[in-house]
Amino acid sequence: MIEPVDLLQKFSLFSEAWHPKIAGELNDSYVKLARLKGEFVWHHHENEDELFLVVKGTLTIKLRGRDLTIREGQFVIIPKGVEHLPVAEEEVLVLLLEPKSTLNTGNVQNERTVEADWI
Repeated sequence: MIEPVDLLQKFSLFSEAWHPKIAGELNDSYVKLARLKGEFVWHHHENEDELFLVVKGTLTIKLRGRDLTIREGQFVIIPKGVEHLPVAEEEVLVLLLEPKSTLNTGNVQNERTVEADWI
């Protein structure tokens, strides 16, 4: 069924940070929603580019050599193979667009590695 998706309503359905939820499917990609708070882990994705769209808050993505600041209404695409570290001083709501094969921690396997659930 074709229906609009209310992002803020979807975000209201979960509260855990760093645990992406699948809100839609587009070709071979998922549209994921995530709450971010604190610092994640340095990682990269061997085969997948990753789009971060900030819905609410301000996200810092550290790269080796510089930091990016992504504000509400802005997005950034992190190309495959680029090591990055997402950091959210305050809670940030993000929409992620990434291939279905994308693991949230990329090349790193640890306690932060999770499978995204449908919301």
